[in-house]
Amino acid sequence: MVSGQRQELLVAKMVAGNFSIISGMPVSSGGRDEGPNPHELLEAALVACTIITAQMYADRKGIELESTDVQIKIVSEGAETVISREVSFRGNLTDEQKIRLTEIVDKCPIHKLLESKVTIQTKVS
Repeated sequence: MVSGQRQELLVAKMVAGNFSIISGMPVSSGGRDEGPNPHELLEAALVACTIITAQMYADRKGIELESTDVQIKIVSEGAETVISREVSFRGNLTDEQKIRLTEIVDKCPIHKLLESKVTIQTKVS
């Protein structure tokens, strides 16, 4: 669970477990650029999930994965949201291992969540 509260104009402070996260809006949107904006946090969640999922799989299968580099960009929003993801696997990897790692990162929990039908239930207290 993540909780949050307004810190100041266009700045939110969230708490996730033992960690604090600040999110803000860029100057161009009236903010002071004090942290990643909400879209960047969503992109960051997919980046982290992709990297961690690839590493967990590689460790379990004994694959020599030295690093995984990921770039995410929300391309469009609306009736259909399009997110581009570029992944580079580094290490002593065969083409088959790269293909399998690509299949595996498509199964990371955040990827699956973003591709599913989501209902947000808001309760005012």
